[in-house]
Amino acid sequence: MRIGLLGTGPWADTAHAPALRRHDGLDFVGVWGRRPEAAEELAARHGTRAYADLDALLDDVEAVSIALSPDAQAEPAVRAARAGRHLLLDKPLAVTAEHARAVAEAVRETGVASVVFFTSRFQPEIEAWIAEQAGREDWFTARAEWLGAVFTGDSPYARSPWRREKGALWDVGPHALSVLLPVLGDVRRVTAAAPGPGDTVHVVLEHDRGASSVLTLSLTAPTAAAGAVVELRGGAGVTSLPESAGDAVSALLRAGDALLDAARTGRPHPCDAAFGLRVTEILAAAQGLLDAPAGRPVA
Repeated sequence: MRIGLLGTGPWADTAHAPALRRHDGLDFVGVWGRRPEAAEELAARHGTRAYADLDALLDDVEAVSIALSPDAQAEPAVRAARAGRHLLLDKPLAVTAEHARAVAEAVRETGVASVVFFTSRFQPEIEAWIAEQAGREDWFTARAEWLGAVFTGDSPYARSPWRREKGALWDVGPHALSVLLPVLGDVRRVTAAAPGPGDTVHVVLEHDRGASSVLTLSLTAPTAAAGAVVELRGGAGVTSLPESAGDAVSALLRAGDALLDAARTGRPHPCDAAFGLRVTEILAAAQGLLDAPAGRPVA
């Protein structure tokens, strides 16, 4: 499958481009970016061609891999879908439910395949753990702590404008939800959301299978406190998210497999644009509570 890359930032350079270059089933045709000089530099590093015009790239490919910031992903994703191009998207799908819905509707109306890259969902150990836990229906409660130290040290994402503006809720919140939703079911109510130190956010969810969950999300945790923990408690006891030995490129290779399979079979992947929309809707509901005036009743 001929595929192009949209985006030229650190995530495009260190994850998407290496995966597209290495994948046996993908032909990495070229890269487009909002800054042509950055596209030229990335293309040179990864042995492909830079495109100055997005439509020219779309004319030459069957699919696109999008590594743009979430506030910039929706418009080119809709444009690519309308052109009949399959979509390998990044999380979150957008930072508003309206924009995420536009992508999901374009995918549904055109019938193109879509896969949203939630890293954990494409790591074999975690994928197997999720499948095992999803087969049980007596989960009582869960906690997910996704704590990063992005804005300390020399992280290439420390300068990310959208991460500084939107914070942990929108950056690591999608990871937590991507693990919890297939196990506990959809969220029927976001019952509370409260800020903590830095960009830390605490969110309480009520799931439609009866369980509740609490998310603690941060990009400003102390380095020694950073890490991800998901713990489920129910009739079967207590179980925790396993560690994964894989890196982002390995996970993206598996996401590429998923896109090829969805395009070939016509069967939607569990992490398709519709799932990405649902995650965005839940995050938007939590954001609404965080933005509500003090003393307003919690919906």
